[in-house]
Amino acid sequence: MLKRKAFDEVLAWKQRRREKGAPEALLIKGARQVGKSYLVDVFGKQCYESFININFITSPELKDAFHGKKDPKTILSNLSLMLPEAKLIPGKTLIFLDEIQTCGAARTAIKFLATNLDYDVIASGSLLGLEYGEDDDEDVEVPESIPVGYETPLTMYPLDFEEFLWAKGYDETRLAALKEYFDKKEKVPDAVNDRFEALFREYMVVGGMPEVVDAFIPNGDYNEAIRVQNKVLFDYQNDIAKHAKGEQKIKVRACYESIPKQLARELGRFQYAFVEKGKTSRKYGGSVKWLKDSSLVNACYNVSEPYIPLKANEKEEQFKLYVNDTGLLTQMYGRETKVALLNGTLKGNGKGALYENVIASELVRKGYSLHYYRPDDDHELEFLIEKDGEVLPIEVKAGNSSSITLNDFLKRYRPKVGYKLIEGNIGFDQGKLTIPHYMILFI
Repeated sequence: MLKRKAFDEVLAWKQRRREKGAPEALLIKGARQVGKSYLVDVFGKQCYESFININFITSPELKDAFHGKKDPKTILSNLSLMLPEAKLIPGKTLIFLDEIQTCGAARTAIKFLATNLDYDVIASGSLLGLEYGEDDDEDVEVPESIPVGYETPLTMYPLDFEEFLWAKGYDETRLAALKEYFDKKEKVPDAVNDRFEALFREYMVVGGMPEVVDAFIPNGDYNEAIRVQNKVLFDYQNDIAKHAKGEQKIKVRACYESIPKQLARELGRFQYAFVEKGKTSRKYGGSVKWLKDSSLVNACYNVSEPYIPLKANEKEEQFKLYVNDTGLLTQMYGRETKVALLNGTLKGNGKGALYENVIASELVRKGYSLHYYRPDDDHELEFLIEKDGEVLPIEVKAGNSSSITLNDFLKRYRPKVGYKLIEGNIGFDQGKLTIPHYMILFI
């Protein structure tokens, strides 16, 4: 069983319900196949005496339990009649409403179910980040009302690097020992550093999709990982075909498939003209929004100036798009890219694209919003983050080249620290902390 950080977040939600009487259901969002349903299944069976799992796609007849009166007593009575094996034990029951986007009445009913503290409710579904008008799936039902104020949102992502290390058998004690080098700004022993750099490259090739990790971990079988990655990419293509509306189907797919090329070309920002020559946001802007809302990509915005709040300084038309899982990105580039990356022989802009993508993913999973800074056409800092009340710069190097832009930023804005992520070891000089890529773990 894969250990997930989101388990603790779900547990914290349950504790708030018990200790503070929070009248809120949990709504879990995220791209397809990031482990939403599996997480709730494990949580429900471990943390409750009774777990009622309702999937509205596999059991559409259960939608009838939510039609008519929306008061908790009626709904629970309906469920007890339709699910004779279900046990409704006050204070010890979790009701999981999976694929809730296909039952509008159930989404509306969350407002009423959440106020009943005797029974906990978790809802989840595919592409819940989309607005209802953006989803062309004929099975999606628009609720009469969204239960605003009665849902605690939780977004799930593929496994981050730390979760991947847990799956490989590295426990918190060993990772804490590694963090001491980061905290003390001391060089990591070469053998240890080489090992974790290799593990990070392995993670970039395998990625964090749970099914892929499960296929890879037992025997280190890259062919099995590739097989499942191809399946996930195929499913994503089918999702676009099923859920994007009308002409958007072709446009969304064209935008998605252009991302690996745009990252490798180091274009500075996502360019609509690279998707189709001569075209602008007027044609493809809605497609990009669809990709962002579906969680298939992570967007990173350029800022006019590097001050808090970065959100207020965003240049909305200047952004980059990163694939939500770097393992999928390496598969989009092809097998030989994977081999070269694992062997440490990958060169060129494609290598830089992969390292940027994985650092973007790690930052998102740590809760940072993504921003970059491009003061002119010749200089760029890959990422800026808000931390400890100030803006900190992060420069990502595929190798270990010079840091002109980062050095200039440190002199001009004087943050307490700037990070340079490299292939190499730890060093510190005049506010610049140079660290190996895998130490994104500790930022």
